Amino acid sequence: MSDLLEVSGIVLSAFPSSDNDKRVIILTAERGKITAFARGAKRVNSRLMAATNSLCMGQFKVYEGRSAYTLDEVHVTRYFDELRSDFEGAMYGMYFADVADYYCQENNDERDMLNLLYVALCALLKPEIPNRLVQYLYEMKTLVIQGEFPGVTTERELLPATQKAIRYCMQAPLERLFTFTLPDEVIHQLGQECRIYRDRFIGHRFKSLEILEQALL
Repeated sequence: MSDLLEVSGIVLSAFPSSDNDKRVIILTAERGKITAFARGAKRVNSRLMAATNSLCMGQFKVYEGRSAYTLDEVHVTRYFDELRSDFEGAMYGMYFADVADYYCQENNDERDMLNLLYVALCALLKPEIPNRLVQYLYEMKTLVIQGEFPGVTTERELLPATQKAIRYCMQAPLERLFTFTLPDEVIHQLGQECRIYRDRFIGHRFKSLEILEQALL
């Protein structure tokens, strides 16, 4: 068996792989996005049961295999239970995880995406910041990190406050990204821009986003 590795990260998603096991996708600082099998994680008394839920953050001890890892132990530093107990917050969190899953690859340096996901999840817990603003900033910053963000458009007339918010998102360090709120008309215009960005630069339909949008109607 290969040596035991320790990586830090966030569980993006978890699926049953047998009657008792789970397959988890983890975004890590050291290995990028990895797939790991958690043996017996579905058993009620398993020490891996709670630690392999989506959005759990911590240190994961894994053995590397040919095409996947085997999860041996987890030290959870944050469960984000507050999001899982709130339907809207959970929907936003799962969408953010899906975006990270879509962009991140194994053995890439994905620390910026991991840190962005973390600060975005934390921002969802701040009642003073609207969740939809967190979403739009997360989407824009993802494109910035991926080198795909087009900057402030000259094709459409934007409010000065919208232009300022976009420029701030482009330049702000991650720890300062979710530290403000905006008037409703500015948030609405940011949402319109993000829909254009998703269609033009991402071109992928996220099922989690469709569910989120339907739930918020």
